[in-house]
Amino acid sequence: MDGTEHVHDVVVVGGGQAGLAAGYFLRRAKADFAVLDSGGGPGGSWTEYWDSLRLFSPAEHSMLPGWWMPAEEGREYPSARHVAWYLGEYERRYELPVHRPVRVEAVERADGALRVVAREGVGREHPSGATRSPSERPPGGGGRRAEWRARYVISATGTWRAPHVPDVPGRELFAGRQLHTVDYRGPEEFAGQRVVVVGGGNSAAQILAELSQAAETTWATPRPPRFLPDDVDGRALFDIATRAQRAERRGEKAPEGVGGLGDIVVVPTVREARERGALKAEPMFDRLTRTGVAWADGTALDCDAVLWCTGFRPVLDHLAPLGLEDGRGRIPLEGARAAAEPRLFLLGYGNWTGAASATLIGAGRTAKATVAEITAALARQG
Repeated sequence: MDGTEHVHDVVVVGGGQAGLAAGYFLRRAKADFAVLDSGGGPGGSWTEYWDSLRLFSPAEHSMLPGWWMPAEEGREYPSARHVAWYLGEYERRYELPVHRPVRVEAVERADGALRVVAREGVGREHPSGATRSPSERPPGGGGRRAEWRARYVISATGTWRAPHVPDVPGRELFAGRQLHTVDYRGPEEFAGQRVVVVGGGNSAAQILAELSQAAETTWATPRPPRFLPDDVDGRALFDIATRAQRAERRGEKAPEGVGGLGDIVVVPTVREARERGALKAEPMFDRLTRTGVAWADGTALDCDAVLWCTGFRPVLDHLAPLGLEDGRGRIPLEGARAAAEPRLFLLGYGNWTGAASATLIGAGRTAKATVAEITAALARQG
């Protein structure tokens, strides 16, 4: 091997909120572990969200295990910048062994263990293809090859690096700009332009709320947007998701979930935009043209940019050598453990890896159960 080899009982791939939650419980269990993160610094994907993003819950309901998130001065719902700060402080507070920047390229089977193949000194690229900052650019081009051998691997790479854009006819014809949620930073660059925002979820509503004050906006959604009651925020959403998952495990009919209430949390900026009439949605267009978008009834709209707020897919490419995917971009699980590979666990990818596991508070609950299962297995193995 042309690089360095490290050996641990557990390797966590990803140093965002799910990876840190796992690290907290591994540290508490006195496990031998390492966390590998591709970022140039702490904070996970929260360092790359648009500037005005707000959490759906107050700080006191948006915590990782062990330490309540301090409130952000002047804001009930914390900003992305505040969350990134909190994650950095959390990492230091519990002295978690995070190695960065380390870009994991593959997880492979190796002599009764798992081998994590990576490049040290190589920061992650922004999902659009460009690195976010000079500190994240790979030194000398490729970094140093390194391997970690582990008895168990926890994959916690999230979804931010796999933005999804639907296959709408004419995308290659459009002469304007096409961006995804991952590319949006603020409304200034769109001032005075005509922008079509696509998507019926929280990202689309929050971005549209501020973009509509600087640009001429049109909102296109696959179905009419459904706003949650104004008094429902992330606290209620987590409770609903937890009750539904518990009922499913007991073989009972799940209570009406989040989908039955709506899709969009009415944070203050969304409420203000709704009250001034900026959140009127149009049906989804059928195709893009050279100058804009068009519907099946012949209606057309010229625009300067299309902003796709159309979601993400799990980042699982590093697990491809294990051959576990089901053909639909998922890995069959038993709890958080891969059904066909008992040494691999997945955390933080959404409800399929645990109730609300892609949220701050949900990440902690799924991480606790996962680490308990791993440490019990390590104890049995001596």
